[in-house]
Amino acid sequence: MKIQSIVLLGELRELTLKNIVVPEELKNKSSGTLNYRTAPASWTALECIEHLNFYGDYYLSEIGKQTDTSPFPAEEIFKSGRLGNYFAKSMRPGQESRKMKTLKSSNPLGKVIGKEVIDHFIEDQNKILDLLKKAERVSLTRTKTGTSIAGWIKLRLGDTLRVVIYHNQRHLLQAQRAVQSFNTSAAPV
Repeated sequence: MKIQSIVLLGELRELTLKNIVVPEELKNKSSGTLNYRTAPASWTALECIEHLNFYGDYYLSEIGKQTDTSPFPAEEIFKSGRLGNYFAKSMRPGQESRKMKTLKSSNPLGKVIGKEVIDHFIEDQNKILDLLKKAERVSLTRTKTGTSIAGWIKLRLGDTLRVVIYHNQRHLLQAQRAVQSFNTSAAPV
């Protein structure tokens, strides 16, 4: 994939702004709604958000470190890497999205989670907006970030931003479905 760097960052900024709307709406829901589980192995809305916070804690630090220290100036065109593009397409909701097994360490299933995870997530989205602004100054292609899978697996900064933001979008949709399932199950017959 090749795209103008400024266009990619603009698209990611718009998605991040949309990713703030969903949790803002979730804050108005009851704890019962947010902790509703459709099946024993399915995540509640709050578990979806907590899962995203786990990844945010790793990736926002990593992206910040790399944008602060990158010696590579911004370029006009971002060229996605093969592995990064695969991961990004796999995460983005839609036809090319793939079901992926969650690492045990990032699986929130069954943890006691309060509504404060929503505020944490919203703070992280605001940090992403700041990081997208910083990313305008560096090469999205030549600046590399480690991954949560293994530090030695490096992705291009543009791909990492895509993966993180698409991953957020994916699980926010899952959280919305969990809330909708609660609303459907609680509807009078």
